[in-house]
Amino acid sequence: MTVADVRAFTRFYTRVIGLLDRYLGSPYSATEVRVLFELVYRDRCEVADLRGDLDLDAGYLSRILTRFEADGLAVRAPSPTDRRRQLVRPTDHGRAVFADLDARSSAEVAALLADVPETDRRGLVTAMTTIRRTLGDAPPRAYVLRPPRPGDLGWIVHRHGARYAEECGYDTTFEALVAGVVADFGAGHDPDREAAWIAEVDGEPVGSILCVRQDDETAKLRLLLVEPSARGLGIGARLVDECVRFARRSGYRRMVLWTVAGLDQARRIYQAQGFVLVDERPQRLFGRDVIGQNWEYRFQGE
Repeated sequence: MTVADVRAFTRFYTRVIGLLDRYLGSPYSATEVRVLFELVYRDRCEVADLRGDLDLDAGYLSRILTRFEADGLAVRAPSPTDRRRQLVRPTDHGRAVFADLDARSSAEVAALLADVPETDRRGLVTAMTTIRRTLGDAPPRAYVLRPPRPGDLGWIVHRHGARYAEECGYDTTFEALVAGVVADFGAGHDPDREAAWIAEVDGEPVGSILCVRQDDETAKLRLLLVEPSARGLGIGARLVDECVRFARRSGYRRMVLWTVAGLDQARRIYQAQGFVLVDERPQRLFGRDVIGQNWEYRFQGE
């Protein structure tokens, strides 16, 4: 990314959302509307605090507020506790002007997105979030669990293949194994006794897990994955908990899983959930010498 790339994007974006001159054809600039926004949502604040929070020159902010007073949008008065400081608040007219601009802005964005497919909208939001986080304006990171959508099963195969090659040195036979599990699930799983979940952050998949039938009494937990960018949010534990609760509701008596030694984060999650290591043995798999492990969880009362 170069300075020229950033500047080109900035020029494009300001043109698209109409910030080159007046804001939405109003008499006010984007900066003036931002000041009005702060006044409406704070209701009353000290001018010095407003200047500091918006990082505006004192003289520039004073001229904006003087204009707002002339237009009937805001009023200033000395602070009752310190007359050297000024308080500013919006008038009813100022609130009405901002409400109109806010509604028009929302309508323009809705019109801009009207012909954008849903998948592209999710990608757009993800890209915007990435820009904010990269440049230091990190919104709170929340995640959701949802059923797979078209394309997600392929994502599970791809990310398992790439992630385990990078972190564990596995060859393509591991990706082939994952592809087989996913293919069997996608081709004809029983929705009453089998399910899959995708963890999503900022509109992008970051984790997965499957609950599949091994036999009438035994469910199998498969393909737990959390991307490094989303670790630390509790997603892995939540995925395992969701999988176990589904298996319990579906009438299984126990749940099993197979993994390899050395995946410490996953092991801690399994142990915290109540899984017990049943046996382990050295194996040659995925181009590596590994120690395969079988874990089991018996539902309470079974």
